[in-house]
Amino acid sequence: MYKFKEGFYTDVRIEEAYETYISYTLGKLDDSRIRRYKAAFIRVFDGSLWYYASTSDTENIQNEIDKLYQAARPNPDILNHPIVSSFEVHQDKKLQFEENSVEKIPKIEKENLLKLFFPALNRQSDIKLLWKSIYIDARKKITLFSSKGTELVFDTQRAGYSLRLSFSADGKTFNDSFQFASNNFEDLPRDEEKLKEFIRKCEDFMMNAKPVTPGKYTVILSPLAAGVFAHESFGHKSESDFMVGDETMRKEWALGKKVGSEILSIVDSGLMPGSGFVPYDDEGTAAKETYLIKDGILTGRLHSASTAAALEEHVTGNARAVNFEYEPIVRMTTTYIKPGSKTFDELVSEVEDGFLIETIKHGSGLSIFTIAPSLAYRIRNGKIAEPVNISVISGSVFETLSEIDGLSDKLEILSFITGGCGKMEQFPLPVGFGGPYVRVRNMTVQ
Repeated sequence: MYKFKEGFYTDVRIEEAYETYISYTLGKLDDSRIRRYKAAFIRVFDGSLWYYASTSDTENIQNEIDKLYQAARPNPDILNHPIVSSFEVHQDKKLQFEENSVEKIPKIEKENLLKLFFPALNRQSDIKLLWKSIYIDARKKITLFSSKGTELVFDTQRAGYSLRLSFSADGKTFNDSFQFASNNFEDLPRDEEKLKEFIRKCEDFMMNAKPVTPGKYTVILSPLAAGVFAHESFGHKSESDFMVGDETMRKEWALGKKVGSEILSIVDSGLMPGSGFVPYDDEGTAAKETYLIKDGILTGRLHSASTAAALEEHVTGNARAVNFEYEPIVRMTTTYIKPGSKTFDELVSEVEDGFLIETIKHGSGLSIFTIAPSLAYRIRNGKIAEPVNISVISGSVFETLSEIDGLSDKLEILSFITGGCGKMEQFPLPVGFGGPYVRVRNMTVQ
């Protein structure tokens, strides 16, 4: 389709996007809009430097390519360059969401999905509830060509809603959210009773949660909390651009090193359904299941073509850009902890004195991590007891990985429609995360 000059590596990524955003506050419509665009990101590599251009004038992509050639220097040996050698070559068409595209759903149906929850949100109670409901969807069709012969057409899609809840009564306040996301509009839950149950749980928590005595405790992390821990505290350190040119980091994260409990395995995979699903990355590498930790041993890391060449490893399908304005950099897809063999009830029954973290406000950290819990409960004599206010749980990443002593037998992958992963200036990137319930000894609770 395009004329690629010899002596250069060139790729063109064309992005056709459809997006919906709808929001209500206390039942009043704030925003309801649809956005469409078609644009492209173009790269040329001459073996020494990368040259970039982005444009919404997709009829003149060849002109943009030719301008980049004028700035670069031809390299007759470009195909043997380690970075160029790392690029996979695929010819494929994988439009998995064409038939059930969110673009085919009338906007009124998306507004009505949010309105289904209004009766539960507008309930009569002495506890004041302020709320905001948001619906978002996005479908992207990516067309990718490269001078090595790649010709790809594939799509990604996500849809979901978030109900942000703020409770107050008797000088007490509590905030949490009720949200779901999927690859398809039809798969979104429409369960008003489940929302009512969640609201009751939040109200009970706000009115009855007790303070905790700071110390070291056994803590059971929900799939949400465990997934955030895996993403923030370990997944980011597995993004290999942190290691390029940093010998200290490479030694600390040497493959084959024991870094956690023998029952622990952490995986990143673009093949998992949900908001992290990407059949190919933005360099045309096929999605893969990459074990970052397997049975407690550091076994892999995440790569683009550039980092794979620098560390003499293989690409993993993790070169991603938030949109057409940016170059691909190393990013996660869906990062999760593999399940174990215990039931949830068995995990709880074996804890004499500890805590269950059910939902969280946020989590962060690399060498030292912190998670701020939202809904949390005391575990006493093997049973879930009263709700508790915990400001933060924290610890050393490596020490915590080694203190994991129990995993439940069911995997739960979480997808969210608001927010996303941020790195450098690229935010928000859709990702997924999750795991089983994870039991950890000796966590610092405050």
